[in-house]
Amino acid sequence: MAVPAPAKAARALAATAAALVLLWCVHFRGGLALSSPTNKGLIFNVHPVLMLIGFIITGSEAIMSYKTLPWNHDTNKMVHLILHAVALFLGSFGVYAAFKFHNESGIDNLYSLHSWVGLGAIILYGLQWLSGFSTFFFPGASPTVRRALLPWHARAGLLVYVLALLAAELGFLEKLTFLQAAGLGRYSSEALLVNFTALVVLLMGASVVLYVTAPAQNEHTLGYSAVHKS
Repeated sequence: MAVPAPAKAARALAATAAALVLLWCVHFRGGLALSSPTNKGLIFNVHPVLMLIGFIITGSEAIMSYKTLPWNHDTNKMVHLILHAVALFLGSFGVYAAFKFHNESGIDNLYSLHSWVGLGAIILYGLQWLSGFSTFFFPGASPTVRRALLPWHARAGLLVYVLALLAAELGFLEKLTFLQAAGLGRYSSEALLVNFTALVVLLMGASVVLYVTAPAQNEHTLGYSAVHKS
């Protein structure tokens, strides 16, 4: 099955966003590290990389999987489940990196809107995964219950995805504000890169939501609501 053009566009934007965030954290911010006695900023850099590539982009692929994958429903469901689990794990590790950076740098935790929305998004993501696992996979609800819960499962999943995108946008804004307060030029190449990355992430998220909510083009195309066949 050929990948539809909208999905290709979403993936192209995702690849661009991943490259840009790596360029920012490695080239401009000095690299990534889980431990650094002298430069705690290297620990922080793990946070945006894992939250974007591991959480949002992998989550995007999980959301689109029912429309993009060519396999049968059971296989697609398994891939959907695994991709969301990977996104949740990497996102949780990204949150850990932020807390580790704050704690080792003597910075307060959970004081900003970005941190509140981000932590809420990761918690809701975990609850959404657990509810989907127990309802549609194991032990599994009855077909009647699955059909009744499916629309709410899909809508809740997209809501959590949008919250994750919002947290990312707030994170880019917060970090750039701190950097500019520390002397980074407002029109410097790094500032422009951060703003452009945030714009690409926004466009990627919009393309994913529009793609998965669009009506199926034909009866053989699986939509985001195909979970009800489980």
